[in-house]
Amino acid sequence: MANLDSVLTETRVFPPSKDFVAQANVSGPEGYQALCDEAERDFEGFWARLAREHIQWAKPFTRTLDESNAPFYKWFDDGELNVSANCLDVHVDNGRGDKVAIIFESDDGKTTQVTYRDLLARVCRFANGLKALGYKTGDRSIIYMPMSVEAVVAMQACARLGITHSVVFGGFSAKSLQERIVDVGATLVITADAQQRGGKTIPLKPAVEEAFGLGGCEAIRNVVVYKRADVAGNWEEGRDVWMHDVEAGQSDTCEPVIVNAEHPLFILYTSGSTGKPKGVQHSSAGFLLWAHLTVKWTFDLKPDDVYWCTADVGWITGHSYIAYGPLAAGATQVVFEGVPTFPNAGRFWDMIQKHKVSIFYTAPTAIRSLVKAAEGSPEHHPQKYDLSSLRVIGSVGEPINPEAWMWYYKNVGGERCPIVDTWWQTETGGHMITPLPGVTPLKPGSCTTPLPGIMAAIVDETGGDVELGKGGFLVIKRPWPAMIRNIWGDPERFKKSYYPEELGGTYYLAGDSANRDTDGYFWIMGRVDDVLNVSGHRLGTMEVESALVSHPLVAEAAVVGRPDDLTGEAIVAFVVLKKARPDDAEAAEIAKDLRAWVAREIGPIAKPKDIRFGDNLPKTRSGKIMRRLLRVVAKGEEVTQDVSTLENPAILDQLGKAL
Repeated sequence: MANLDSVLTETRVFPPSKDFVAQANVSGPEGYQALCDEAERDFEGFWARLAREHIQWAKPFTRTLDESNAPFYKWFDDGELNVSANCLDVHVDNGRGDKVAIIFESDDGKTTQVTYRDLLARVCRFANGLKALGYKTGDRSIIYMPMSVEAVVAMQACARLGITHSVVFGGFSAKSLQERIVDVGATLVITADAQQRGGKTIPLKPAVEEAFGLGGCEAIRNVVVYKRADVAGNWEEGRDVWMHDVEAGQSDTCEPVIVNAEHPLFILYTSGSTGKPKGVQHSSAGFLLWAHLTVKWTFDLKPDDVYWCTADVGWITGHSYIAYGPLAAGATQVVFEGVPTFPNAGRFWDMIQKHKVSIFYTAPTAIRSLVKAAEGSPEHHPQKYDLSSLRVIGSVGEPINPEAWMWYYKNVGGERCPIVDTWWQTETGGHMITPLPGVTPLKPGSCTTPLPGIMAAIVDETGGDVELGKGGFLVIKRPWPAMIRNIWGDPERFKKSYYPEELGGTYYLAGDSANRDTDGYFWIMGRVDDVLNVSGHRLGTMEVESALVSHPLVAEAAVVGRPDDLTGEAIVAFVVLKKARPDDAEAAEIAKDLRAWVAREIGPIAKPKDIRFGDNLPKTRSGKIMRRLLRVVAKGEEVTQDVSTLENPAILDQLGKAL
């Protein structure tokens, strides 16, 4: 890949306050540098120290890193532990059993609190019930559930027994579910009759039945069903059983099964826009260590914090930063079933106010949609709520546009909360490049600098380092404990995808294009395939989107490329305004203004050839923009891919209309 011709520059810098630095878990540049220096000086010793300090081992490890079969690295591989015991028992045994672990708020606003002692008892009862059904270490389960305490119980119970779980997002189709059941070789499905989102009841168990009807699922012995909404459906005696019946009469204690450090804790499928989904395999000890540690480092977690990550457990963010990391760290966390705009656009802010949330972690797509919502209904603007409990706010899932960052900083964080803009992936297991709130001067739109022990770099097509200010491939040069261990059942695809020979076979290839400015800050420009080549000029979709969103009229924008006879590739922009979608005449005027705006912000080469306006953008139910579908729409082709994961499939027709 050639160097990017333009770099996202940002002159606004927001250093942490002296008061925050003074109390931070990692305090000031000196604290950060000391950790980085330790990792540079004694790489294995650094990780070994952290693993001994943050994990309760049943059998201590003597070997830190095994590189003998690279890139199939092993960490702490002669040690043994149980992940669930490290998340639950450790707190109860140390006198913290009465601390609230989960504040669950359902779609309709009802709130339930669960202590660590309660959660441990529920996990034990369910684990004992699964044992009674004949499930044991080495078995694999599919978890297809709504956001709920029960979803966390299911994941933790599997971890307690050494059952490798694969969580499937509750918005995925029956076909997606069937593919994952077959690929992972599951013998157990844990699901719910339905989920409730935005005031609607959405059946789940029927999708399981439909998946079975597609074939290949004959190995499933039991379907355990959480009764969420009392929705009637097909029921097969002997196979299907209610979750409450599985737990009934079971003991509140269940000895955790001790497993090897490298035992697969879970397999999580990346959706794979083309071809077969990839089953990302994560280990027990390495994943747990990094999830626990990054909660403390990145979020500066304290014992009295109320932490809220708005992700779904169907994604890696929900694994690392709901189901495992916060529990390992002993946090009190909010778990939310619903959506940010129901019953109104102030739902998030109302919940922060009500539960006195101090750490808030959400996605840029949610932030951008709430910018528009706040403009449309001023009574639900975040400034109308008491958000004074907040002290750290975060961003996850994709790069955040500088103007959305500024809105978040001013209106949600009150210009006093550091924003941790985290870059990481399903495959990395936890945060990799992120500001530390007591360390890093912030630049809107930059994920800033790598965490200690993470050897990130930007290289060219041959693996050579590029100079500062030039774009290239983002790589990690050394292994780290939470890294992907394999693609389930496909080691060759693992090597080809993440450790390509073109880069020497030893660098982890993230698949993102990035830039590093003269201060050493990283800027993620988008996926490698999201880098546009317009008349020989390389442009990151992120910088064009950022330019568009900085316009006063624009709430959201997504940019893709389509083939063009003249320029090779033409830029197509899909835009959501802060006001109602314009008619054709007004749209033409606004499009002209936006092209001129982008030309001023980046340069004439970056002007979109085609701008289309919509009421919103095609998003999954977790809020992720489906850019692969926009590429199809931009080309004028018919969408033939599965769109069942979309919250709003009808929007594709609206966006198909060119000016």
